[in-house]
This record gives sequence, C-alpha cells and structure tokens, in this order.
Amino acid sequence: MLMIRAIIRPEKAPIVLDELMNKGYSAATEMDVYGRGKQKGIKIGSVVYDELPKMMILIVINDEDEKEVVDIIMENARTGEYGNIGDGRIFVMPVCDAYTISSGKKGL
Repeated sequence: MLMIRAIIRPEKAPIVLDELMNKGYSAATEMDVYGRGKQKGIKIGSVVYDELPKMMILIVINDEDEKEVVDIIMENARTGEYGNIGDGRIFVMPVCDAYTISSGKKGL
C-alpha cells in the first residue's frame, strides 16, 4: 500500500477529488494547510506572503495504482497548459498496515 499526499492549490481540490472519484478512488481525506515551496512564498510590491493557503489530499492506494493516481492529480491540479510555480507537490510513501476501526479489518 502507498499513501499519496498531494499539496495543491485550494481551487483545484474539488476538481482533483471529483476526478479521483470518477476513476474509482473515492476514499480520500482533505485538509486546509499553509506553507511555502522552494520559491519561499511570493512578493507583491513590498509585501511578502511566505505562508500560502493550500489543500492537502491524502489517499491510500494499492501499489499498482500509483501511476494512475499521480497522473490524475497532476493533470487536474496543474494550472495552465504547462503548470505554474505554486501548483503544488505530490509525495508518495509506503504504508505498512491499515485497519478499519469499525470492523477491525486489515488492509484496504
């Protein structure tokens, strides 16, 4: 199993979540987060915004679904044809185990 953490622009989250659901990946967690990337925020005039609002989507998938899920997120979170600074980042990490609390069932 893998956990995908996608940190994306807030306005792109509904689009990404809808497309994930349309492709059969309906289980996801989303949360508001704030941060900055390599560009260290943005400067508008003399004002520096170093913590920008983003949305983090967490989804646990089977290993073989990694490419499909990453592609769905990339295609739907990117702004413009080629993307822009601040579009976000996707992290993929292993998940040792997962348990459903109500049933005690192990796995996805």
